[in-house]
Amino acid sequence: MEQLSQFAPFILMFVVIYFFMIRPQQKRAKQEKEFEGSLKVGDKIITKSGLHGKVAELADTTVVVETMAGKLKMERSAISMEMSASLAKK
Repeated sequence: MEQLSQFAPFILMFVVIYFFMIRPQQKRAKQEKEFEGSLKVGDKIITKSGLHGKVAELADTTVVVETMAGKLKMERSAISMEMSASLAKK
């Protein structure tokens, strides 16, 4: 019983870390994967580096984005979910 009371603070700390750090991070990663999968041709997007454009072509892991300067091929993961969602609200 005494050993359990010694480990109780560590167990409690792990539970708190899990619910306040690990779980929200997993949820956010799942939302980003769903967003990447839901992209379609014609969607207006903003990349994580700040480039604005429109989806011209889609592949498994890449996307071709049409910008004012031309077409750019990039990874789907380079598209910002939050900034693109705010662009869609405008």
